[in-house]
Amino acid sequence: MRFNEFGLSEEILKGIKEMGFEEASPIQRECILPLLEGKDVIGQAQTGTGKTAAFGIPMLEMVTSEKKVQGLVLCPTRELSIQVADEISKLGKYKNVKVLPVYGGASFERQVRAIKGGVQIIVGTPGRIMDHMRRRILKFSDLKIAVLDEADEMFDMGFRDDMKTILDATNEDRQTCFFSATMGREITEFSRKFQSNPIEIKIAHKELTVENIAQYYIELNESMKTEILSRIIDIYDPKLTIVFCNTKRRVDNLVTSLSSRGYNADGLHGDLRQNQRDNVMNKFRQSNIDILVATDVAARGIDVGDVDVVVNFDIPQDEEYYVHRIGRTARAGRTGKAFSFVTGKDLNKLRTIIRYTKAEMQYMEIPTIYDMDAKNMDQLQSYIERELAKNEDLSKYRKIIDQLLVKNYTPTQISEVLIKSILEKQNKKSHEKLEQVDFGRKTKQKKSYVRENFDKNKKKGKSTRIFINKGLRDGLNEKLIVSLLMDNANIPKNKIGSVILNKNFSFVQLPSEFINSAVSKLNGKRVHGKVLSVEVSDR
Repeated sequence: MRFNEFGLSEEILKGIKEMGFEEASPIQRECILPLLEGKDVIGQAQTGTGKTAAFGIPMLEMVTSEKKVQGLVLCPTRELSIQVADEISKLGKYKNVKVLPVYGGASFERQVRAIKGGVQIIVGTPGRIMDHMRRRILKFSDLKIAVLDEADEMFDMGFRDDMKTILDATNEDRQTCFFSATMGREITEFSRKFQSNPIEIKIAHKELTVENIAQYYIELNESMKTEILSRIIDIYDPKLTIVFCNTKRRVDNLVTSLSSRGYNADGLHGDLRQNQRDNVMNKFRQSNIDILVATDVAARGIDVGDVDVVVNFDIPQDEEYYVHRIGRTARAGRTGKAFSFVTGKDLNKLRTIIRYTKAEMQYMEIPTIYDMDAKNMDQLQSYIERELAKNEDLSKYRKIIDQLLVKNYTPTQISEVLIKSILEKQNKKSHEKLEQVDFGRKTKQKKSYVRENFDKNKKKGKSTRIFINKGLRDGLNEKLIVSLLMDNANIPKNKIGSVILNKNFSFVQLPSEFINSAVSKLNGKRVHGKVLSVEVSDR
């Protein structure tokens, strides 16, 4: 379903188009119309599914330019507050609406001045919003809609009473919307107090597998990335390639590097004006550029049929973004390839993506200069064989050959010179030798840390996992978890498999003979002032 089918105003449609959105995601399709009709909504969906636009678009439609707060979004963290406020601002760019992020750590006085100057939508954390309420700076008597984004996280962080206090201070005829990745009994009971006959919308957490895409990961140093990207492009010779980076600066720098190497590349990110973005996309669709370097936000809605290769130059922050990225290839039944560049700091992210997507992601050794030479030779031989099979009349070239033969050059010598000339013309791109990869003959590269620790034990069927009820937010990291297992359960380091870290919990893969010891020794242990609950995982 496209956004112009919702009956939205021209101002909002213009903002949506400029954001690069074309078709509504499942959560957007299900939520926008009920919210536009004035109904309360409970939306259950994971991060990265487009929730912000799902409630932000209806919110923008219902608020007016009057200088009073008409929309409220509560978020668990300052980072999410900034992100949500930024996206709603961009969606409402052509409507006379001001959106203000309100969170701790920023200037209180600056927020006060902005609120008094007239704000229609407030996006913020419960604590700072209550600070403004206590000082009578923020009033919600004219509120039209309140949204609790990532409600489960706010409950986990102890914001229940704050959320109640804030909602109690709003007018009763407002719309109320809850969004949460999980919808436990506590959230359900809480929502009943503040909603009237809500529509429940659940978007399944997809088993994210993508057909017809061969997926590879390459472990390398950060400094190698641009060179290895150029080698992959030359070896596989794709018609069109999309390269994903996590930041706008990264996009600009990579485009500059690729262009200096002789590649036809251009970039797409949120800082470009709409006419610039349209121009880049038109060139890419018409194959006037071969390589599109883009950020996640800028690449939303890209649907180009001839993309053969997608490269994750940076591993995405969210596992669903990974699937969105690689889904830019293998469109309409075609096949495609996806390559992910993994540095040491990315190992945990990669494991999470593999676990989440259940992807058959293959380890790939770093392509060497020798690999490139061999591929070029193969491609040239295939080309020559195809030309010979045509049986064309090539007699007009025979005079040159006859003259060379008279001068005592052999057919082999002539052919070698011609092949050398063709290869040199085909390979005008510049490449640099990498000390770790190319010097000497091609040597055996190091084994994949991810493959060794993630796949080996699983294939043997002799390992399982433990679940720990604490995660990144509680100060856990892979090094700390490994130390806890070694020091408390006497588990050798080389026996500890993949560590999957989430915000609120963790999983550790262990051989079956160490499971009971790990559970008994770590369960109830206090780390960073918090008590661990550890059990055998059933997932």
